Amino acid sequence: MKFYIEEFYELCKILDDYHSTTMEDIEDVIRIPTAINLERNHVIVRKRVKGDGEIFYGDSFVPGTQKIYIRTWGCTHNTSDSEQMAGLLSAAGHQLTNKREDASLWILNSCTVKTPSETQLENMVREAQKLNKFVVVAGCVSQAEPNLRFLEGISIVGVKQIECVTQAVEETLKGNCVRFLSRRKPNSNLLLPKIRKNKFIEILAISSGCLNHCTYCKTKSARGDLVSYPLDSLLERARNAFADGCKELWLTSEDLGAWGRDVDMVLPDLLDALVEVIPEGCMLRLGMTNPPYILDFLEEISKILNHPRVYSFLHIPVQSASDAVLSDMKREYTCADFCRVVDYMIQNVPNIYIATDFICAYPTETKNDFEESMALVQKYRFPSLFINQFYPRTGTPAANLKKIDTIEARRRTAEMSSLFRSYSRYDKERIGEKHRVLVCELATDQLHYVGHNKYYEHFLIPSKKCLLGSWVEVRIVDVSKFYMKAVLISTDSTAWSLMTGISVLTYSYWMTAFSTVISILIFWLLLL
Repeated sequence: MKFYIEEFYELCKILDDYHSTTMEDIEDVIRIPTAINLERNHVIVRKRVKGDGEIFYGDSFVPGTQKIYIRTWGCTHNTSDSEQMAGLLSAAGHQLTNKREDASLWILNSCTVKTPSETQLENMVREAQKLNKFVVVAGCVSQAEPNLRFLEGISIVGVKQIECVTQAVEETLKGNCVRFLSRRKPNSNLLLPKIRKNKFIEILAISSGCLNHCTYCKTKSARGDLVSYPLDSLLERARNAFADGCKELWLTSEDLGAWGRDVDMVLPDLLDALVEVIPEGCMLRLGMTNPPYILDFLEEISKILNHPRVYSFLHIPVQSASDAVLSDMKREYTCADFCRVVDYMIQNVPNIYIATDFICAYPTETKNDFEESMALVQKYRFPSLFINQFYPRTGTPAANLKKIDTIEARRRTAEMSSLFRSYSRYDKERIGEKHRVLVCELATDQLHYVGHNKYYEHFLIPSKKCLLGSWVEVRIVDVSKFYMKAVLISTDSTAWSLMTGISVLTYSYWMTAFSTVISILIFWLLLL
C-alpha cells in the first residue's frame, strides 16, 4: 500500500507539472542562463537585502498563503493582462484581495503612455516600501524602462512574460528580487487561467505591439512590433468566455485594425469568424483602430458594425486635424483620411457611436493647427472625446522638441474640454424613449446599473433587483452629458441570475482541474 501511495503522489506531481502553464520558464529562475538564453529571455534573480529593524506587515508567514493586491493603470490590454495574472496566481493557490492594506505583496501593472501614470506608479512603489510590502511591477513602464531609479531592487514582470508572474511572486515573497524581461515574441497562449474584473465582460487581446512609429508614443518600446495572435486561439478563447457566462466580448490591442498584417490576414477575417461564435443575447465591442488600417475595409467593417450582435461603436483616434502636425507625429494619414472613415460610417451605420482622441499642444502645433482641431470637434460633435495634453516621454523623438509654454498648453486643453462639454448626444427630446439594454456593470454609487443599447449609448438604471447579465427594457426619464437615466419596464426572460461579487475562474481553468481529477481516477482504476 505504501508503494501505491508513493506512486500516486509521484503521478500527482507529474500531472501538476503537465497542467501548469508557467513551468516552461522555471529554468530561467534556477539556472545561470547561457548567452543565448540571456538574449531570448532576460531573467535576473538577486537576493534581497533586508534593512535593519525591518518589520513584516503582511498577513501571513506561511508560504503560499499571503494575500496579493493587483493595481492596474492604462488601457484594456493592461486590464486583460492583470486578469490573466490574477488567474495564474489563484490557480497556484495564492489569495487575492481588493484591499491593499491587507496584502503582503502588491502587483503594480503600469502604463507608460502618460507621465502622470508613471508618477502614480512611483508613488505607490514608495508607499509599499514604507509599509514594508513586497512589490512586483508589471506592465509597460517596467518593460520599457526597467532601470528607473525607483525600480531599483524591485521585482519585474515584462509584458511579454506575464505567464511568469507566479514565479516572480513566489521568489519575491522569499526575499529575492527577480526580473522577467524578454525580447522574444509575447506569449500567445490565450487559454491561460483568468479571473475577470467583471465576470460578464471578456477583454480579449487579439495582438500585441503595432506597425507604427509615432513620435510621442512610448508604448512601442514596451510592446514592440505587431504580433497577431492566431485566429483559432482567439475563437477558442471567445467560446470559452461565453461558456463562462460572459455577455460582452471586448476586443483590444495597441491597434485593432492592424491585426493579421504580419500573418497575411486582415481584420475582417477575424471579425467574420468571431460573429459566428457569439451566442444570441451576447455582444461584441471593437477596440481602438487607427485610420490607415480601416480605410481599405470600410464596407466590411460597416457590415460588421450593423450585425445585431455587434455594438455600433468605433474608436478611431485622430490626435490632430492639422496635416502638418500629423506628419510631425508620423501618424501616416491625413485629416481627410480620418473624415472619410467617419463620413462613411455615419452614412452606412445608423446612429453609430464614434469616439476619438486629441493631443493638445504637441510641440509643433501652432494656434492655427489647434483651431483646425477645434473645428473638427465642432463638425462631428463626437459623443466620446479623449483629450490629452502633450507630455514628453523620455526616449521618444517628441521629447527632444521644444515644448509649448505650459500655460498655453493648459489653455488649449481647457478650451477643447469646454467645447466638448457644450454639446450632448443625449438631448431632452429623448425623454420617454424606450430601449432594450444589456446590463453588465454596477455604477460606482452602487445604486444604479449601467447598460448599453445596440448603439452603445449609456444608461443608468436604478433597481433593487440584480440586473447584471440581463437584457432589460427601459424608458428614459432624464438625460445628462454622459448618460441617460432610465426606469425599468421589464426584464428579459433569459436574464442571468448569477450572484454578484464572486470572482469566476475561466472555463480553461476548470477544464484543467477536471482533467487532473479524471487522470487520477483512471490511475486508481488501473491499479484495481
